[in-house]
Amino acid sequence: MLNVTLHTLRARWATFTGSFVALCLGVALLTVMGLALASTLTAPERAPERFAAAPVVVKGQDTLRVPTPAGVRASRLAHPRPVPAATVARLRTLGPVVEDRSFPVRAPGAPAGLVGHPWSTAAFAPYDLATGRAPRTAGEVAVTGDWARPGHRIHTDAGTVRVVGTLTPRGFENAVFFTDSRAAQLHPPTDQVAVTADPASVRAAVGDTARVLTGTARRLADADPDRDREALTAMNALFGTAGGVTAFVSVFVVASTFAFAVAQRRREFALLRTAGASPAQLRRAVLAEALTVGVLASVAGCVLGSYGAPLLAARVVEERLAPVWFTIGEHTWPYHAAFWTGLLVALCGAAAASWRAGRTAPAEALREAAADSGPLTRGRLLCGTALLLNAAVTLALSLTGDPGDLLHRKTYISRPMLLITAAALLAPLVLRPLTRLLTCLPSALATLVRENTATAVRRTAALAAPVLVTVALAGSLLGATATLNQARSTETRERTTAAFVVTPATGQGFDAATLERLRAVPGARISPTAPTAVHVLEDGVALIRSEARAATPRDLAATTRLPLRAGKAGDLDDDSIIVNEEWQRHRVGDHVRVWLGDGTPRTLRIAAVMPTGTGGNGAYVTPRNAPGATVDRVDVTPQHGTAPAAVATALREAAGPSGARVHTREAWLRATQPDTHRTTRLGVLLVLGIALLYTGISVANTTVMAASDRSRDLAVLRLAGATRRQVLLLTAAEALTAVTAGALLGLLVTGVNLAGMGAALALLSVPPTVTLPWQALGATAAACALLAVVCATVPTALALRRRPAHLAGLRA
Repeated sequence: MLNVTLHTLRARWATFTGSFVALCLGVALLTVMGLALASTLTAPERAPERFAAAPVVVKGQDTLRVPTPAGVRASRLAHPRPVPAATVARLRTLGPVVEDRSFPVRAPGAPAGLVGHPWSTAAFAPYDLATGRAPRTAGEVAVTGDWARPGHRIHTDAGTVRVVGTLTPRGFENAVFFTDSRAAQLHPPTDQVAVTADPASVRAAVGDTARVLTGTARRLADADPDRDREALTAMNALFGTAGGVTAFVSVFVVASTFAFAVAQRRREFALLRTAGASPAQLRRAVLAEALTVGVLASVAGCVLGSYGAPLLAARVVEERLAPVWFTIGEHTWPYHAAFWTGLLVALCGAAAASWRAGRTAPAEALREAAADSGPLTRGRLLCGTALLLNAAVTLALSLTGDPGDLLHRKTYISRPMLLITAAALLAPLVLRPLTRLLTCLPSALATLVRENTATAVRRTAALAAPVLVTVALAGSLLGATATLNQARSTETRERTTAAFVVTPATGQGFDAATLERLRAVPGARISPTAPTAVHVLEDGVALIRSEARAATPRDLAATTRLPLRAGKAGDLDDDSIIVNEEWQRHRVGDHVRVWLGDGTPRTLRIAAVMPTGTGGNGAYVTPRNAPGATVDRVDVTPQHGTAPAAVATALREAAGPSGARVHTREAWLRATQPDTHRTTRLGVLLVLGIALLYTGISVANTTVMAASDRSRDLAVLRLAGATRRQVLLLTAAEALTAVTAGALLGLLVTGVNLAGMGAALALLSVPPTVTLPWQALGATAAACALLAVVCATVPTALALRRRPAHLAGLRA
């Protein structure tokens, strides 16, 4: 058996080259994604930054902990609490105490994200003076970096200050250090405290009023301590999705390649049956070929992947998708997973083909007809029907149960694969009538293309299937993100009724002085709103965080049109809340126990209920129920009889000193047009790139295999009077017909997938606007067509260089 397998591989190397390349590439990609995925599971322990030299740090409570029958549930607070003054007083009895405060500083020409601190905390990083001295008076500051020099005056939102010193930058922040007293005036709450005392004594003094941090836990006092974990979580989802799509497409391509190869070799198998080979021996022969190709391709893929993984890690760091320290670690399980997956893919792809090979009858050795008999096997029909029913049933269950699930990234990336696989399996049912429709022109070329594609349905299906997969994936994924963005844009447009929207400087909130100037603008009705969050316990065990906004009810009603299912926005007060239908309790008049953004428990009455929408309909509370929230948006509506132009001019004058920007409604809607998250967009492009690469391999392999077996047919055409150019044109037309059929089926699958998303949006009370990415679909189909034409005509042109009589098997 081994000798037969090796002789077959050597004699039909062109047939197996495509499978080897596809499988090798798939294993390489799985190795790369596995190594990257393994490297995202653990992050190195980041050392403390701002308080590296502080013995003990006491930080205000930033985590909500709620006891439940299933244990304590925890969630990050939207507005961490300051360290209580009584706690600070007790700590002073233990040893030296330095109070820390952090607050945004706005200054023209300053680096982004400028933050202010008390000077006494500079020693804990530690920061070193590069030039000048420490600040001594309220009007003096020291800055990190070289963007300002000693003697330079800076106009900040807290007044004009003079730079008296510069500090060597540490790389994790752009800071301005004020005197301790001036920092306390600008930001009275104490965010955290550095204490020089015994940690056990500090814990006893603090109790449960704050958190005590020592050792590496002091990094939790740095700004955004979870940034590494969040970045790695996004990378984990990206690499996991790409790995899943790689496995899906590789199985599809390898199975299709083996099936087509077996169909082409039916006369060879019939001769073996005539010579006495049993069906089981033929099946073992096909599986042995797959095993040999699988082992060789998997080994080569693992080696290739070991070189590709570091390149991918460097790329994601360069694109700022991963932390600067992210590298590929020493892991072995990705190699095992990729190797055995590749081998399993090869054997699974050949299993169905081996069963078909074993059913070959000896009489088929005498067969001369080229027409395919039964291109859709019973197993293929059953599997395709089952997958189609599964896709329909799961879609119906999602629409009737949880339509919002269809809007999640993992769902709209994975769900189309069911329908794509079903369509690919059932494609032979519709390919013959579809290709006849595409070639209905009254010409000799169209007639030949029509008859050839209808006769060789397996070849046409093998060429159309990868095109179907790529076009359907491109349309479904890009169309889903475009449809969601359009739906979110529609929601925002319908909700925003203000004539103007004022936004603060990038990444900052409004200070009290700016808000007072905006309120003083004559003829303007303003509605300041602030982001916050509320927590609710559902089913007694699940602590759910819901994003919310704090707004004054009357001003909110004057500038915003909330999409309400029940209740009135004007009924919102300090003892009530506006929720959406995603909440477990969402009936107007009911009372719900919540924890506010700073962890304060409250029982509020439901004043109004909004539909779930695309996920942006968060809760609404009054400013009293959002302690610590900072206003980040001001909606403005001119009062009756006031000229909008005059209001706009006054708003710009009031906002100017703080760097805030005044937008008209249309300008703000354009500036905030929803866009796909960068990580999601790159993940989708990575998935499509993998699919397109596999499509290219499959198309090239199929056309080259078909061209090598059609040499005699094409030679007969030449002997019948066809010119070389006409034969090449016929080959190109057949390839284009198959690609067009695959693209149309892919477009149909895309339409069905996006129709499901449109139905989900309609059920969520969002006006659905299904958006098809025509440009991407056209580019994908054009690339497949170009590749198919080139791969079909080049081998044909080379074959036609030989004498037609020789190719036809005739004597000259």
